Amino acid sequence: MNEFLRLGNGNAKLNTAIGIFDLPAGHTCPFAKDCYAKVNYKTGKLIRGEEAKFRCFAATSELRSSNARDKRKHNLDLIKSKRSVEGMAQLILASMKVNEKIANVDMFRIHTSGDFYSQMYFDAWVEVAKSLPNVRFYAYTKSLKFWVSRINEIPINLHLTASKGGKHDELIDIFNLKNVEVVYSIEEAKIKGLEIDHDDSHCINPKCTKFALLIHGIQPAGSDASKAIQVLKKQGIGGYKKGRARE
Repeated sequence: MNEFLRLGNGNAKLNTAIGIFDLPAGHTCPFAKDCYAKVNYKTGKLIRGEEAKFRCFAATSELRSSNARDKRKHNLDLIKSKRSVEGMAQLILASMKVNEKIANVDMFRIHTSGDFYSQMYFDAWVEVAKSLPNVRFYAYTKSLKFWVSRINEIPINLHLTASKGGKHDELIDIFNLKNVEVVYSIEEAKIKGLEIDHDDSHCINPKCTKFALLIHGIQPAGSDASKAIQVLKKQGIGGYKKGRARE
């Protein structure tokens, strides 16, 4: 097994080079609900959560690409082989250092796929951020229990956003967490008084306390989510960049 994690580079959303680390969708999302989905490692088939309202974009990418599945599974197996916060953090830092494409990035997204699956793993990223104060790390997460248990220990260069639609949404109001929710239209966002983030700028802006993301990705035929995406396409809006639908 390769001794280093497989990290990505670049992002369709941001006009800057960033580092990216991914884990398997669903398999590492213990508190997901509205978007829960995962791909079976052996069969390659999609498993959707009973309470899911729309399909996880990252799970769809694994459904369509065995390379994505293998890369993320490799990362999970390797990170789980470390039995301590220090061990995990050292692995992440070493993997960043040897990857020439991201060794000098000043921004890093934790998880375009997957989530903080344990307190130890969450704590490891806190230590990584502390070790690299000049890098801005950011993540969307439904693992709110792990976040609030360390709420006074989060370094200023680690930007976390609570993703609504999980099993512990009540913690958002209790702890006044920065948050985001998926909406099906521009009108829904306006009614809720939310700005729509098309490029992750709201996520990394410390002054932003709540915002929305437009529904995206391939959704089950006939579902409300699928119908909403078709409307957005006709309107020429949505997606990673304003004015362009994601799919």
